[in-house]
Amino acid sequence: MQEFEIVFYDKPDGSEPVKEFLSSVDTKMRARILRTIDLLAQNGTELRMPYSEHLVGGIFELRIKSGSDISRVLYFFVIGRKIVLTNGFIKKTAKTPKSEIETAQKYRSEYLSREAK
Repeated sequence: MQEFEIVFYDKPDGSEPVKEFLSSVDTKMRARILRTIDLLAQNGTELRMPYSEHLVGGIFELRIKSGSDISRVLYFFVIGRKIVLTNGFIKKTAKTPKSEIETAQKYRSEYLSREAK
């Protein structure tokens, strides 16, 4: 099966929120996140719980746990077997914060309008 292409969303200033998030977490968590991203690349739309869950309007979350720490990386699919990772965070509350979902939605519409040009 052909793998999906993983793309790190880049903001207009060139920064990549998920790469910045990866560099902010400890080595063990980073390894788990990268392994889960690899699972996503291999399985794409077939990846389900406990690794992935659809949140809202085309935004999905990768679910990663290391010890008592829980991380999330939000992403969306683009036609052509492409997955764009938008933002990541350490989860501190029971529900994914609305602000993180809104950020992912904003990045998604920015990305799609940029790609359409």
